[in-house]
This record gives sequence, C-alpha cells and structure tokens, in this order.
Amino acid sequence: MIKKTFLLSVTLLLAVVLTSFAPVSLHETAAKPALRTIVIDPGHGFPDGGAEGQFSNESSVALIIALKLGKLLEEELPDCKIVYTRTGENLPGGLKDKNEANRLRARMANEAHGDLFISIHLNEGGARYRSKVTGYRTETYYSKKSKKKKTRRVPIVKRYRLPGVVSGTETYVWSVDKNDQKKQFVGSAEEEEHESEKGDSDYHYFDSPEAKIMASLRTRKYFDNSCLIASYVEEEFVKSGRSSRGVKQRDWEGIWVLQATAMPSILVETGFINTPADEAYLNSEKGQNEVSNCIKKAVLRYKAHLENQGK
Repeated sequence: MIKKTFLLSVTLLLAVVLTSFAPVSLHETAAKPALRTIVIDPGHGFPDGGAEGQFSNESSVALIIALKLGKLLEEELPDCKIVYTRTGENLPGGLKDKNEANRLRARMANEAHGDLFISIHLNEGGARYRSKVTGYRTETYYSKKSKKKKTRRVPIVKRYRLPGVVSGTETYVWSVDKNDQKKQFVGSAEEEEHESEKGDSDYHYFDSPEAKIMASLRTRKYFDNSCLIASYVEEEFVKSGRSSRGVKQRDWEGIWVLQATAMPSILVETGFINTPADEAYLNSEKGQNEVSNCIKKAVLRYKAHLENQGK
C-alpha cells in the first residue's frame, strides 16, 4: 500500500512538472507578454520618513527615484502597466504603523496581479555618535552627612551624530527561510485565478496536491528570477561607476513586501543616505537619473531573458 501511494505521488509530481514546463505555441506566447504589470514601491511614507540624512529623508528621495523609474519604463514598455504603491508623500488610508503600511503595499501588488515588484529604498549605515562638553550649569543638592543645601558645577554634554562612512548599493531578495510564507501567497493568487475562471467561490484549488506542488515550483522560479534581476540591477550600478555591495537575502529580518507578494520581488537600496557623498548624489538630478536608468536597464534585460526562455 505504501509503495502504491509513493508511486502515485511520484507520478503526480512528474505530471505537474512536465505540464508546467511544456512548450507553448507562438500564439500563446504572443498572447501573454513576459511583463504585463510592474509594481513600483517607493519605500516608506504614510508618513514615515525612513532613514535620515543631513538634509533629506529616505521617503522623499525614494519617491522621486521611483517616479522617474516608472516614467522611463512607461516610455520603454508602452504595453506594460506600471502600478505605484504611492505617488505622494503618504500612503493612502489611515494607517497605524509601518507593519500595517507594508501589508497594504503587498496587498496592492497582489491585487494588481503584478509580474514584478520593485521596492526603492535608501540605506543607512551603523549610527556613530560623539559627545562634547558645551558648557556648565550649577546644580543644587543636599549633603547626606550635613543635610545642608550645596551647589556644584556640572558639565552640559551634547551628543551628536557623526556622518556615515559606508557607501554603495545593494539589492535584496527574500530569505529562503521565508519560502513557505511566499508559497502561501503564490498559492492564494493561483487559487483566486482558478476561482475566477470557474466562477465558483467554493472551489478550493489550492487544497489539491498538484496545486501545492505547482505553488512550490512557482515560488522557486520566482526566487531564481528575483535573484536574476537583482544581479542585473547591481551590474548596471557597477557599469555606471557605483560601488556595489551585491545581492543579498534579508535573513536577519523578514521584509514583508518581498515575502508576501505573489511575484518575483526585489528591494533596491540605492545608497546610504547618512553618508554625505551618497546623500548628495541621490539628491542630485544626475544621481536620480542615473539610478532610475540603471534599474530600467536591468528590467529590460530581465524582460529579454524571460522572452528568450519562452522561445
């Protein structure tokens, strides 16, 4: 009995894999472009300024870069729909905190049925502080022995933040230990699609074994594709003269917008806002144009890769 069950499972898995990678006709390929919808997420907002520089904050700069990126993609890919999670300083709706805001972003991306999710951020290096005596004040106190009132001079110390020294870009994908979470959202999106096709809200496609296998395969494919476009982004930054810190998994803390979006997803740290050189660059017209153009080039390379795969 165990042997029969095992053979049935293997047969089912092979059938799903072969079906998922079966060749499609030219008509089907043309009917479904590689990138139909791209979701661009300017980090923070709602209001949440994010990381702070000497004269700017992450939320405002990320918004400018994201809007520039969207405009470039609209020009290059006129048949692709560009969706923004926000176009102003704040996210829509009365949000209580950052966690609620990130859940809204992921939900917006999933409802838009995005094929790619790009979150734009600015990094912040380890904060360094220094203390300095700026003066003295007179303090009144009572002596424990004599119980008499006395005075003494005490220093006034000001603690101030030092400029950062870390610079460069890095692009994140979700950590593999968040694959189960990602798979749930991928499966839910597939179930919604099947329910829509069947017109039956009681139909639970994701409960079937083959659907769970398909969700696992698709999640793995999304991870590979996320790593691919992330590497393209960092390569384009290097070509433009930026220092790249590479592609990384966020394995010390999950990023909800990466693991809860049912599509390939990346988070681009465009530079360190608390490092003066990076902050000046990211606030300049030249820097913002170069950053958005690098990400655009990466998207076009990614699209070409997907289309070549489909041939």
